[in-house]
Amino acid sequence: MIGVIDTEGDCAEWSFPAEPGAVRGARTVVRGQLRDWGLDTLGEIAALLVSELVTNSLRHATGPIGVRLVRPAGSVATLLVEVSDPLPDPPRERAAGPEEEGGRGLQLVAHSSSRWGTRSADAGKTVWFELPVPG
Repeated sequence: MIGVIDTEGDCAEWSFPAEPGAVRGARTVVRGQLRDWGLDTLGEIAALLVSELVTNSLRHATGPIGVRLVRPAGSVATLLVEVSDPLPDPPRERAAGPEEEGGRGLQLVAHSSSRWGTRSADAGKTVWFELPVPG
């Protein structure tokens, strides 16, 4: 997977072709994995944010799109979510006008997660975000 870093905790990852069905597929696997891990309460927000990032990848990249979840280990109370693609250019937040249909995905990620960022790799980039795990 592009730009993946080693982390502690359980990990689940998938790769999707750069096709429109990737968004639905990514939402489905994220919800299912979080349910399996007993983190159902994070399923909807994680699926929404992954959907936004996968959509961004579809608009700009032509290669496979990776999605990875890392469940916290021990006392760490943060879920790490990563979306990777082969395009090296980092995404940019922009101010969308009130009539524009797009341009709000990164703003949604920034406002809905506890932290987010990007990481470059030899063959692309990873956009990641963290969600607090309810205690």
